[in-house]
Amino acid sequence: MSEPAPAKESRASLRKVVTASALGTTVEYYDFTLYATTAALVFDRIFFPDASPLVGTLAAFATYFVGYAARPLGGIIFGHFGDRIGRKNVLITTMLMMGLGTFAIGLLPSYDSIGIAAPALLVVIRLIQGLGMGGEYGGGVLMALEYSPPRRQGFFTSLVHIGTPAGVLIPVGLVTILDATLPEGAYDSWAWRLPFLVSILLVGVGVWMRLHVTESPEFVKMREDREVQSLPVREVVTRRTRTVVLSVLAKIAESGLFNIYYVVAITYVTAELDLPKGPVLLAVLLACAVECCTLPFFGALSDRIGRRKVYVAGAVFQAALALPFFLLIETGQFWAYTLGMTLGLGVGHAAMYGAQGALFSNLYPVNVRYTGLSVTQQVGATLGGGLSPLIGTALLSAGGGHWSWLVAYCVAVAAVSGLAASRLRQGEVDAAPDAASTEHHPDSSERTHVS
Repeated sequence: MSEPAPAKESRASLRKVVTASALGTTVEYYDFTLYATTAALVFDRIFFPDASPLVGTLAAFATYFVGYAARPLGGIIFGHFGDRIGRKNVLITTMLMMGLGTFAIGLLPSYDSIGIAAPALLVVIRLIQGLGMGGEYGGGVLMALEYSPPRRQGFFTSLVHIGTPAGVLIPVGLVTILDATLPEGAYDSWAWRLPFLVSILLVGVGVWMRLHVTESPEFVKMREDREVQSLPVREVVTRRTRTVVLSVLAKIAESGLFNIYYVVAITYVTAELDLPKGPVLLAVLLACAVECCTLPFFGALSDRIGRRKVYVAGAVFQAALALPFFLLIETGQFWAYTLGMTLGLGVGHAAMYGAQGALFSNLYPVNVRYTGLSVTQQVGATLGGGLSPLIGTALLSAGGGHWSWLVAYCVAVAAVSGLAASRLRQGEVDAAPDAASTEHHPDSSERTHVS
């Protein structure tokens, strides 16, 4: 017996939405990964040539943080319009802001060419990108979530999150290939620009796909029921303060330790150990490839046993991994890089990130969900991923190049995030009950709460 036409159409729409959302996440993390990797390798000499290598790297990471600092504002602005006029059009705008900014960095003259104007323009571009990125994540995840069957939201939102390791895999792969195949010094002098320029291809495909998806059905119903909030951010901040604070704290480790594993580790290997960048970059590539496979596993697991349980388990694992990770990196061996990166990204981070989309989205009702999720994501990412390269590099410098203080930082943020996630009340997770709750209320996960 053939599948009914409406069911086929619904599944086709879901596939299209998930693919478009994953592409958006890929573009987002392509930019941030490419920028962070290039900052760790060459930006100190391109834009801050008068500083020492470590201070120049700190300055480059400061411009990296500027993009993160703009993300909460972007989340509020685009979350507002996403909750009022719809998810689709906002997502087209955010992708253009992100992608065109990445392309523009590839055209930016160096400090030697135009002086202080070069790092100044870099900061302006990062601000514009940060605003766009602030609105990207919330809309992309919500389109997938609001098209998904309630009992499989963890799985389908985790597919969107594959864009994160893919957004690391592609630029790091390009950097590795360029560094390995071009004459010595070519990457540092001019070839670093090529991955930034190539990003325009991803943007073109992503925008085309988003033009061909329809609006979220839950948003359409909410608008038909006249439940649109006039000022969503006021509703989120004033009436859901506890949820915002706990979810932001829960986010910090997921975002912050992700950047420790590949950004700070690359800096440590190349700047402190003075070892070639090729092996550690290849280890990041392999770990990201593993995470592309493990994310859906943890997303599906969160649907079965509860999203908070999987998320907290990921935080506990990363706290336990902190010391072994740096012991492995310090060996300078490729196999040790690969093992450490794979455990960090493919297991610890994947567990938290795989459960995160459905966990955080369902903390908020439909009419303020874009704003609520964006505030959680962007403030948490700024405090976590935005600051961790700066903090990590500063701790390495303060420790005379040793990683002992950095280990303490990793353990602390993992503990804070795990505790915060465990304190999220069951009633706050409207469509994602833990397994025990589902057992007693079998149809509770089929409802989507709208206040």
